[in-house]
Amino acid sequence: MNHKCVERLWRREGLKVPKQKKDKRRRLFPGDGSSSRLRAEHADHVWSYDFMHDRTDDGRALRILNIIDEYTRECLAIDVGRSVTSENVLGRLAKLFATRGVPEHIRSQ
Repeated sequence: MNHKCVERLWRREGLKVPKQKKDKRRRLFPGDGSSSRLRAEHADHVWSYDFMHDRTDDGRALRILNIIDEYTRECLAIDVGRSVTSENVLGRLAKLFATRGVPEHIRSQ
């Protein structure tokens, strides 16, 4: 029996149906209201990097490093491998710094 059927029965019996819970999403800024999240104002202002994990058909792990420019939403790099180490991340960032310059801020998702 799903939640819709239960709610229909509650309404028929005259009971108060509880409100649906909203999905919890990542906040754009801290919940205490102390400071707002830094917004990118121009290209190469804020870069973000994030890791993704997946598995191949044979069950082996696959790691993906993504680096993006938050203002232009341009993907600066995608590195794929069985493992992504801190040396891999630093090496990729060093190459990007040499070709595009150093951003003002780097954010880890």
